[in-house]
Amino acid sequence: MADSAHPANVARGLKAAISNPKNSDEAKQRAHDRLAEMQDSGEAHGHSAHAAQVAQGHKANLKNPNTSEESKQHSRAALEEM
Repeated sequence: MADSAHPANVARGLKAAISNPKNSDEAKQRAHDRLAEMQDSGEAHGHSAHAAQVAQGHKANLKNPNTSEESKQHSRAALEEM
């Protein structure tokens, strides 16, 4: 796995590989094993994954025309602190 890959995205890709009927049984088993490794180590659901989701939420808030300016200021400040 590349250092820049987001663990939650990697986990989603592995889950997709496991459920894809076009993948070989060997490929599904490798994906299953890697996903189990990530889950056992906490890599798939670690603090960095949560922080990335929080940042995504603040970025979405900044683009949402239905949120208040006060809420957008809060999101800007939170993103600067990250």
